[in-house]
Amino acid sequence: MKPAPFTYERADSAADAAARLAEDGDAVAVLGGGQSLVPMMNLRLATPSRLLDITRAPDLARIERSNGHLEIGAAVRQAQAEDSPLVAGAVPLLHEALADVAHREIRNAGTIGGSVAHAEAAAEIPTVALTLDAEILARNARGTRTIAARDFFLSYLTTALEPDELLVGLRFPVAGPGSGGAFVELAARKGDYALVGVAAHVVLAGGRIERAALGYLGAGGTPLRAPAAEAALAGVTPTAEAFASAAAQAQDELSPPDDIHASSAYRRRVAGVLTRRALAVAVARARGEDPAKEEM
Repeated sequence: MKPAPFTYERADSAADAAARLAEDGDAVAVLGGGQSLVPMMNLRLATPSRLLDITRAPDLARIERSNGHLEIGAAVRQAQAEDSPLVAGAVPLLHEALADVAHREIRNAGTIGGSVAHAEAAAEIPTVALTLDAEILARNARGTRTIAARDFFLSYLTTALEPDELLVGLRFPVAGPGSGGAFVELAARKGDYALVGVAAHVVLAGGRIERAALGYLGAGGTPLRAPAAEAALAGVTPTAEAFASAAAQAQDELSPPDDIHASSAYRRRVAGVLTRRALAVAVARARGEDPAKEEM
């Protein structure tokens, strides 16, 4: 199929994009990599009358580290972030997860901001943002505001962005000493959306888990956290038994969907297995070890 008629516009900066959205935000679709939007337009699931391309705006394509945070512009290509030493050093969990986003050809076009703004519940980047308590930077013609990732994903493909707002970047906390993370997912084929996946991040202190974060994709209408499981891990000595207990707790918190690809019960079971594996690797990395994924 072909998309409905639309006009193409190109923004030269974030300010220019915000000004164009102010004209009639409801009629505008923001184009990043187009890996999700363009197929939706071709199927006429999305029918914007104006398409606003932000990929040529230099101020939306920056990766910068300052004040304990790494800021990634909305138009940064996923492959660019994957190859960035800044990302690998400052936010290793995001660096690891990016390798599981579709295929390299897709990541060459897809953008960091586009994935988060699209808010696909089985997508890796939104899940990492939620797990690490990232901040989403949104801008309109009146100014910029910061939205916590936990408040950003409202429901399936729905976010807290207003019609006249543009996602201009993400701000991730830099991984500190004694921290480690791991990202694992199960997909029918490499590059497919995951049936379920887990992002784990832990901070160790005195041989115990000071705090833990567990994020899940493919387990609901949005990326999800498992707060009860996270709380159960706080202050405990990291052991296989502690990981199994947290995994069981997380399973109780999740209600994954049934669909033609997998049942809810299967997804819950896999989520438990992946939780144990991710926690074991995250703790090992927090101790300065670097187990290969194949060892999980």
